[in-house]
Amino acid sequence: MQPRQVIEISRKMVAFRLLYTVFFLIVLEIIKLIIQVSVLFQYLYLFIAKSYSDRLRRFTNKVSVYGYRVMRYVTLNENRNPYPFTDFPEETDLPENDVFFQ
Repeated sequence: MQPRQVIEISRKMVAFRLLYTVFFLIVLEIIKLIIQVSVLFQYLYLFIAKSYSDRLRRFTNKVSVYGYRVMRYVTLNENRNPYPFTDFPEETDLPENDVFFQ
């Protein structure tokens, strides 16, 4: 484990980070709502069409990666500002090819 570099922190820097964090906590709640609605829609679609929507799976995969990045930022585990201050994150794990029901 490498020793941490000592960085001079000002209260102004902490205040700005706190404001960004509050903003992204609100964004995180919106992300949760989007995922919840998407899950319900996906299951409704699955009941009706007897297959899942691949486009919706890819969308929710991207949204979940974004949510993960936001959580890392607000918990001080990542310094890079999430979208909309940077590019939307790329998918890290692609959805599995087949979905099984047990």
